[in-house]
Amino acid sequence: MSAAAVEEPFEQMTLLEAAELISEQLPGYRVEIIGSEITVTPTPNMRHDRSVRRFDRAFNHAGLDGGETEVWQNIGIWLPDGPFDYAQPDLAITDADCDDRIMDYGAYDPAIFRLVLEVTSSNLGNDLKKKPLAYASAGVPVYVIVDRTNQRVMVLSDPKDGEYRVHAVHHPGQSFTLPESIGASVTLSVDDVLTAKK
Repeated sequence: MSAAAVEEPFEQMTLLEAAELISEQLPGYRVEIIGSEITVTPTPNMRHDRSVRRFDRAFNHAGLDGGETEVWQNIGIWLPDGPFDYAQPDLAITDADCDDRIMDYGAYDPAIFRLVLEVTSSNLGNDLKKKPLAYASAGVPVYVIVDRTNQRVMVLSDPKDGEYRVHAVHHPGQSFTLPESIGASVTLSVDDVLTAKK
C-alpha cells in the first residue's frame, strides 16, 4: 500500500500583494487597483509629461502650491470601491494639511483631494470610464481628463452618488476655467495642454 502525497494548501495573493509584485518587476510603470482590477500603465512619454507640466505650471502660477493647497504628481489616492483600490493620478491638488491623512498602502484619504488630473495614454478606457466612477465615488470634487486620442479636455465636477453631474467638454481653439473649489481661478487653453495625436 502506497501513501498518497499530501498537498500543501495554496495561498493565493491578495490584489495588493500582486500589485506590489508587479511594481517590483516593472519599475517605472504605474500600477493601480481600480474597480478591484489591477491596471498597469507604461512609463509616460514626453508628450504626456508635457501636458502634465503645463497644468503644473498654471497651478503654481495661480498660487495653488503653497498656502492652503499643494500640487502633487503621482500621489496615491485611496478609492472606496474595493478593499485594496487606489489610483495615482498624473497630477492632484490637495489640502495643504495632508501629511497625517495617509491611509493604507501609501494612498491618501480622498477627502483631502480638490482635483485629480489624468492625461490619457494606452489605458484610455480606464481614464474615460473606470476612473470617473472611482473618483466620483471617492468624492473628488473635480476630475480633469486630457484626452489626447480624441483631442479634447473634459472637466468633470459636482460628484454625487458615484457619478459626476457636470461634464464640460472643451475642444481645440477653446479655453476653459476650472471650478474655483480647487482654491483659485485657473483658465487654460485647450491648445496649450493638448499634444499631438498619438
